[in-house]
Amino acid sequence: MRAVKKLKKMIQDSPQSSQSKIYSKLILMLETEGDNPLKDIYTLDQEEFDLAISLLKEWRIDRFYVGKSKVFDVAFHANQLST
Repeated sequence: MRAVKKLKKMIQDSPQSSQSKIYSKLILMLETEGDNPLKDIYTLDQEEFDLAISLLKEWRIDRFYVGKSKVFDVAFHANQLST
């Protein structure tokens, strides 16, 4: 399963988890080309860190992939719950 799809499901299932918050920030940063400290990614355990790296790779390759908009929407709404 692609990282984008895994993260969409993870964020939808548990939007308030610390991992979902980190992934949501990362996705929003990638989509808006904003700044995001990488230190948050380093707090993830190895498996979660690898998933974040997979997301970065996929995002770079699939800059115009339609699925990104779906995970961006989920990340945006999860981020709004935190604010």
